[in-house]
Formats: sequence, C-alpha cells, structure tokens
Amino acid sequence: MLHFRKLFFIGAMIALVVFPATVLAEPITIDWWFAHGGRLGEKVQEIVANYNASQSQYKVVATYKGNYTDTMNAGIAAFRSKNPPHILQVFEVGTASMMAAKGAIKPVYEVMAESGLPFDPKAYLSTVTGYYTAPDGKMLSMPFNSSTPVLYYNLEAFQKAGLDPDKPPKTWPEVADCARKLVAAGYPGGFSTAWISWIHLENFSAWHNVPIGTKANGFGGMDTQFVFNSPLHVKHIQQLADWQKDKIFVYGGRRNKGNALFSSEQVAMYTESSAGYAGFKKTCKFPFRTSMLPYWPDAGAPQNTIIGGASLWVMQGHSPEEYKGVASFFNYLSKPEVQADWHQFTGYLPITHAAYELTKKQGFYEKNPGTETALIQMTLHDPTENSKGLRFGNFVQMRAIMYDTLEAIFAEKETAEQGLNDAVGKGNKLLREFEKAYK
Repeated sequence: MLHFRKLFFIGAMIALVVFPATVLAEPITIDWWFAHGGRLGEKVQEIVANYNASQSQYKVVATYKGNYTDTMNAGIAAFRSKNPPHILQVFEVGTASMMAAKGAIKPVYEVMAESGLPFDPKAYLSTVTGYYTAPDGKMLSMPFNSSTPVLYYNLEAFQKAGLDPDKPPKTWPEVADCARKLVAAGYPGGFSTAWISWIHLENFSAWHNVPIGTKANGFGGMDTQFVFNSPLHVKHIQQLADWQKDKIFVYGGRRNKGNALFSSEQVAMYTESSAGYAGFKKTCKFPFRTSMLPYWPDAGAPQNTIIGGASLWVMQGHSPEEYKGVASFFNYLSKPEVQADWHQFTGYLPITHAAYELTKKQGFYEKNPGTETALIQMTLHDPTENSKGLRFGNFVQMRAIMYDTLEAIFAEKETAEQGLNDAVGKGNKLLREFEKAYK
C-alpha cells in the first residue's frame, strides 16, 4: 500500500512538471478603467471580486482613474501610446467622440458575437441601449451605470414647514411655493441642484419635449446646431437666477459638489441623479424620498427624461482570448441578480428587463418608496426626437461652456438670454470643429 502511494505521489509530481500550463495556468487579466469614487467605487470592486471568485479563467482588475473626464482622457492617452485597457468607462456625453474614434474601439456586438456566449440585445431596456447603438440598431458599448435626474426631498423638513410629504411639488411654481414655506420654517434655502447643465438644460429639454439641438439632438448627423437659447430655456434659467434673491434656489457648484447642501439640511429639496441615492443613504440623518422632476405647466411636459451615467467601451489592441474574457465579464454584469443588486444599492437604472422584474419581485420598491421614480420617469412616454438622448461631438468641452455661462448668469454678470445666446454661438463653433475633424 505504501509503495502504491509513493508511486501515485511521484506520478502526480511528474504531471505537474510535464503539464505545468494545464495545472498552473494563470488567469488572463482584463483591465477595466472606471470613474466611480466613494461608495460607488467600493461597489464596483465588490462586483469585480465576486466575478473573479466565480471562475478561474479570467481576472478583472478594476482601476479608478478619476472623474468621467479624467477617465476618458486617460483612455485616449493610453490608446495613443498603444497600451489601452480592455474596458473603458465613458460617460454618455462622450458617446459621439467614441463613435468617431475610428480604430480605437471594438463594438460590443462584435465582441459578444465572436465569443460565442449568449447575448440578446432585446434583454436590455431600450431607453438605455438606444443611447449606445448605431443607426442599424447594433450595440456599440455595454450599458452599465445609467441614471436619470430626480427630485430628492426631506420628509422631516416638509412636515416642519406644514407641507404634505406625500404630495411633493410637480411643477416649478409649486417648487417655489414649497421653498418659500421651507425658508419661513427656518431652512437656509429651498432647493439646489447637482449637474446643472445635465439636469436644467439637457434633461429640461427632453422633459419639456423641446430640442437642445437640431437633427434629433445630433442623432441625425454631425451637421447639427444648438438651440438651447429658446424662450423656454431662457425663462427657466432666468427664473433660477431670480429665485436666488429669496433663497428659493441656491447654486451649489459644478458636477455634484452641492450634495452636502441637501445632506446637511441647508436645503430641503435637491435635483440630483438617481445614482445619488447611495451617497444620500449614507450621509443623510433624516428620511427622504424622490419624486419626478418638476416642469413648467403648459410647456409640453412631462415627456420623459434622458439617461446620464456611462457605458463600457471595449478598446482595440487585444487578443481574441482576452476579448472572450471581456464578453464573459459583460455576461456576468448583465445577470439579473448582479444588476438588481447594483440598481438597489446605487439608484442607477437596472439595465435589463429581468433585473427590473427581479427587483419588483423582491419587494424593493414597496419597502423603499420613491426608488422606482427614475424608471417610471424614463418610461413615462415613448421617446421623441427631442427626448431620446444627445449625440453631439466635443460635448465634454460644451459642458464646460455651459457651466461657465450658467455661473455668469447666476452671478448677475449677464442675463439668461445674453448668456445662452453666447453659449450657443460658442457651442456651434465646437460642433463645426468636430465635424471637420471626423467627417
């Protein structure tokens, strides 16, 4: 018996020496550069760890590269130096630039088809995938974190101000009325906002079914023009500026730097991405809910909002086996249980119908009132040419112009009409530069 065990041990050792590739093969590394910090970044790393633990053939390494702009710039620089990551997270306004970057990306539909793994584009929410598909309907990038803006409001503040927490304001005049009562009740301000360009120009346009640009907001071709200086846009932005005088509106800064105004109870209403949910759950010491974005009565609203967030683009320059790993990871990300968990934790939309149905089946929306707001709002009506999204070149630079313009208006350096007219002029020059470079 000892002799047999000895022979077996020797044979096993020989097998390890003779067939090391079979026994000791290292997993293939898949690099993913992402743009989530804080709680969202922690959740990304949790998802990656769970995927890596679920199989041994591939290892995804997720690396935080800063905010969306930083991450996109890092990806472009890496491609130019011929050392790109396999997966790059790019925010929605970078879609046109990624589409035009010939030779830089490998479309998701190709990656999935070549992998042989199951992939059904119809499994994904059309309101999400429409933003990231070519005119022929083929998916160019993989939706991951898609959000839409909603109105957050402080339940305790509403009660203190004599407002009904079950009846949040639906229109902007109602927001102003609520804000005045909140200020009278001792709150420093009525409402504020994050992502002011995305919410109060881009989504404002879709919500009111008016264009922000011609040619179906850029979906119809590069030769488009900005038109967000319409009377309705001017009215809204000028009203925000005027409301500052009575603390009805308080400007909180670029991106989502004003989030602390809501969590510290400086304001009791706040327009922010649905993905602000995770952060507010951690920082707010009071109960809050969400409601649909307010609108101006008799102005074509409410229609539907458009998505923000980002999608995952596959970069060129890697081996077929590595792309199989990318496909494997994308399949994992799309699993109902993975997407439902991501949706429930973050406030981002579930990207598949199955994840949405699973979340409803689990009773999440009943236990957490208001968390279905984003989905209801996105699917309120079938999208029109004005409300299916944006596809403008150089829009990252355009966002900076929008921020500069809005801040100048809020500082009373110019009127809304002057500022928006000027911003449209500058934006159209950027569009012509993009058209010349990529047409």
